[in-house]
Amino acid sequence: MGSGAITKRAGNKIRRQELHVRHKRQNEKDKREARFRRKKEEARDPELRQARVAKNVPASIDKKRVWDDVDDDSLGAIVDMAQLMKKRRLQQEEAEEKAAAGLGLDDDDDDTKAQSDNDEENDSMLGSDDENSGSDDDEDEDEDLAAKVRAKRAMREDSTAASTTSTNLDITPEALVARFPTLFSDDRPAEPKILVTTNLNSTLHDEAHLLCTLFPNSQYIPRSAHKYAHKYSLREISKFASNRGYTAVVVLREDQKKPIGLDIIHLPAGPTLQLSINTWIPGKKLPGHGNPTNHYPELLLNNFRTPLGVLTAKSFQNLWPHNPEFQGRQVVTLHNQRDYIFLRRHRYVFRDKRATEKSVVGADGKELKGVEDIRAGLQELGPRATLKLRRIYKGIGRAGSEGEDAVQWEWKAKMEKVRTRFNL
Repeated sequence: MGSGAITKRAGNKIRRQELHVRHKRQNEKDKREARFRRKKEEARDPELRQARVAKNVPASIDKKRVWDDVDDDSLGAIVDMAQLMKKRRLQQEEAEEKAAAGLGLDDDDDDTKAQSDNDEENDSMLGSDDENSGSDDDEDEDEDLAAKVRAKRAMREDSTAASTTSTNLDITPEALVARFPTLFSDDRPAEPKILVTTNLNSTLHDEAHLLCTLFPNSQYIPRSAHKYAHKYSLREISKFASNRGYTAVVVLREDQKKPIGLDIIHLPAGPTLQLSINTWIPGKKLPGHGNPTNHYPELLLNNFRTPLGVLTAKSFQNLWPHNPEFQGRQVVTLHNQRDYIFLRRHRYVFRDKRATEKSVVGADGKELKGVEDIRAGLQELGPRATLKLRRIYKGIGRAGSEGEDAVQWEWKAKMEKVRTRFNL
């Protein structure tokens, strides 16, 4: 019986409140007793807990994500690049197997014809021996072929371990490489050089210097709109930077003295990514924050799965050196979730496990061997930001991108009508 039915019996207001509180406490007590009883039962029989965990899987929006059922790797297609490449590889292997099987049948037909001619010329006993030996060879070949097929089929089966969210940039589609050759070129320097600037007459000098600590080998040059100063355009700044060995220009946009956007221009010929900044928290405002060092950080790119996501991840990857300095123990994370890119920077340390802490477990729920008494501690360094991709230009900004395909991709409000469809 619900609390409403109990409280309606009492005409006094104070009495109804007391009954409601008593009923609520009783429900909490029953839940607690049921929880401890279930804990004891699962301790005696671990399979009960496994069945409960398998049944009580939360149905989040990320798990309900839908994909386009097309064989397309263009920039606007919402397809999982890993699954698409796996599907294409399986189709190619099946086509090769069919071609090999067809070629093997033709060879067997020629062998049987030649064997029959020889049988007519030779003695019947000798012919029967040859036929028996030929059949044995065919059986051996069939067994070898079946073993190869079983081995390939076993390799195709999905792993029982939980899949990671790290982005695999080795599955970049050829269409992106052909459209942005300078971005995906192997000749790019291992240590990028970045020019950081802002809008005209910007007040975000501290935030720009903070970006210089985030991107190694970067330099901040403020822009001025004084009446006696030359107002350099973005194309002029990019040409100046390209002639002096810079690999990218990062423009921090502001509104009402707050950072609202970030433009990433890859030199010498683009592309340009425009991102909006939803939240921006400097490191000094984070509780328990640390101070960054000059070491090259490690870079984590998580959950960029579509062709557009691969392009975005590659653009961010080219802003950090490809040879991190592990002695600094610093890591920069760019995590994509529901088309929002969460930027975080931490310092990690390996320490001894406390008595009140649990050991590290794997995907199967068992403790990992070798790290039973080791835990990893994190200290956030900042800045903490939330980014959202708005548009991509082929060249240097809107003015530097000419032609019908100047805007390669642009976010529009209608893209979020279906809550289970994401672009990155």
